[in-house]
Amino acid sequence: MKESLKRIIDKFHLYNSEHMAAQAFGLREEITYDALVVAPSFSPYKLNMDEKCKVTTLKEGAYLAGYSVEKDNLNIGWIKIGSSAGNLIDHLSLCAELSFKRLIFIGAVGGLNETFRVGDVCTPSFSLSGSYADAYLMKESIHENMLFEKVVPDMQYVDRVIGIGKRKGYDIRKASVFCTPSIALEYSHLEEIRSFHTDLIEMETSSFYLMTKLFELPGIALLVVSDNSASGVALVGRTPEQQEQYDYGRNVVLPDMILSLAAL
Repeated sequence: MKESLKRIIDKFHLYNSEHMAAQAFGLREEITYDALVVAPSFSPYKLNMDEKCKVTTLKEGAYLAGYSVEKDNLNIGWIKIGSSAGNLIDHLSLCAELSFKRLIFIGAVGGLNETFRVGDVCTPSFSLSGSYADAYLMKESIHENMLFEKVVPDMQYVDRVIGIGKRKGYDIRKASVFCTPSIALEYSHLEEIRSFHTDLIEMETSSFYLMTKLFELPGIALLVVSDNSASGVALVGRTPEQQEQYDYGRNVVLPDMILSLAAL
């Protein structure tokens, strides 16, 4: 990991105890996990992974939960966190105390143009940072900011993941993402957000990719389209067909891709 991440953890431990990841999520420091899944609101049970894997709940609180997902010789650590860039940065930083080979972010995403259907699985070509939390992570002074800067993932790795999906029959789409700090208020600024000409909107992927660079590990964000403001598909009130499409993306494509990536 980069020295800057080590300094973040060292400063944190000046005022807080060590082994916070174990306390928060129940994950064990002596285990090297094949992958660490980071999931705002999604548990492995929500993706029906307990139907094909051994899923163990390690810790479960009001806002956070930790799980292990085991299949054959794979051991995957899983942290369920709250939404927002700040939540992701805080809890993924704690995981610097753990050992794992790669990072996988999974979440829901809204469409900003009509070409994206509910249930489509996408991965960012870049994410625009819309949260001031990223500046706290990356800048020396909090007087600086990086609002609306592009955060670009390792595209060679992204293309490799897309290729793995293609061989399995999945069309994982590259798409640009605007990262909003507020779901409720994004609608009040929707036309302004559209002026950035991104395809999708969600909350955490700019922070996730900044963190993967600090960890110096392979990382991928896999996002399932849950709604689309351009085509009028709301978060609540999907048609049976839309729900079926969404369930396929979330409960079929995501679990299969998580297991495939963990096995790399």
